[in-house]
Amino acid sequence: MTRFAPWAANPERSKGRLHEEQSGSARGPRDPFQRDRDRIIHSISFRRLRHKTQVFLSPDGDHFRVRLTHSLEVAQIGRTIARALGLNEDLTEALCLAHDIGHPPFGHAGEEALKACLSAHGGFDHNGHTLRVLTLLDSPYPRWAGLNLTWETLEGLAKHNGPVAFPGWALAAADAQLPLALEQWPSLEAQVAALADDIAYDNHDIDDGLRAGLLTLDQLLAVPLVARGWAAVQARFPGIPPSRLLGELVRSQIGVMVNDLIAESRAAIGAAGVGSVDEVRAAGEPLIRFSPAMREEERALKRFMYANLYHHSNQRVAAEAAQGIVAGLFANYSDDPLSMPEEWRTTLPDAEPERSRHIADFIAGMTDRYAIRRYGDIAGPLCLPEGF
Repeated sequence: MTRFAPWAANPERSKGRLHEEQSGSARGPRDPFQRDRDRIIHSISFRRLRHKTQVFLSPDGDHFRVRLTHSLEVAQIGRTIARALGLNEDLTEALCLAHDIGHPPFGHAGEEALKACLSAHGGFDHNGHTLRVLTLLDSPYPRWAGLNLTWETLEGLAKHNGPVAFPGWALAAADAQLPLALEQWPSLEAQVAALADDIAYDNHDIDDGLRAGLLTLDQLLAVPLVARGWAAVQARFPGIPPSRLLGELVRSQIGVMVNDLIAESRAAIGAAGVGSVDEVRAAGEPLIRFSPAMREEERALKRFMYANLYHHSNQRVAAEAAQGIVAGLFANYSDDPLSMPEEWRTTLPDAEPERSRHIADFIAGMTDRYAIRRYGDIAGPLCLPEGF
């Protein structure tokens, strides 16, 4: 039996699942959180992340990250942090692997397009849609909808970025089905997953930006955190060509951020005096966090990345094309439901807002390449901008 710190989520004290399941070890001696992780990994929605945008839209290059590889990298970072703090690694891994399952094709560009399409029907939010996918849409089991994940996994995904005062319709529906204490902070495992996500994309997006030629090392050295890291890497490997050191820069920066997070979180947990996961939820503040100095440096890095990569002119042109594809698909299926696949067409509701939300469910589940192909069937051959 693995021993956990008192403030960790303990699978033996899980609040259970919405639908009761038969106990037993017919499918292996796994605890509830291990089963959740395995259900996520084996799900169709997780496999589809292989062809969903991380930064670059439907990239041609095999070396760029996509949502699937990003989620695996987040899980690796999350498990390292959880292990150091005595937390439940399996719950942490499940949350890291599932946190982006609700993303539509083309990442945030696709999300903005679906939000506009559903503006009269409650909007669209990828975090709420993650809960909708896992509790309703991805249904491999014969007796219930969804994956029937534990309360702790659903809670951690619902409150990925902290308490939710005003849940959107999708998250509100999941909460009505199985109340998730949205007003409280989530478990430490969920807090770890949120910051492991930040650490992963802060650094791996640098790697992809350099690989794509949209960022240069000279640009990056304007960021103090990166400049210090680069100086340290050069000092450790004198005489090595800069091109051979870029990977080491990214790896070292991840290590610096992880070590800072572990030290600051360990101190925060001790100062708060929490002795259980319920006390963590009632603490009134996050206990997994960067030091104040690192928090400011991480924010400065984010500002740089938004200005120089995420809002790069090439990225904006590609994002506009992606939004056109998503909006075009939504308009077409709204006007001509017969053009939807049979399983989606025959279950299309007659009334709003359910009708439009059903169409959005279909589009949100698409991969980048499937959305491009379906749009091509409607609009004819596409001339896509650089970036696809």
